[in-house]
Amino acid sequence: MHSTDLPLLTPYTRSQLALRNGSDRDEIWCAYEGIIYDVSASRLWRNGKHYEHWAGQDLTAELADAPHADWVFAKFKAVGRLI
Repeated sequence: MHSTDLPLLTPYTRSQLALRNGSDRDEIWCAYEGIIYDVSASRLWRNGKHYEHWAGQDLTAELADAPHADWVFAKFKAVGRLI
């Protein structure tokens, strides 16, 4: 995702992102570096939890502890930008 693509994405606040945590809605979203991704289709994010990480949050700081790099987000659709 290039920074020039950001204006095309719908802006969401942290509170709005938190509602997409997989518990109350079917939407399971996570943010990384200002981009919000829909991870709903991933079996690894069932029920809004992936190991000790929770959906509905900005996971930028937590990625350093992950066994993968940011390329993992290329698998998911960008649905918004975090404001």
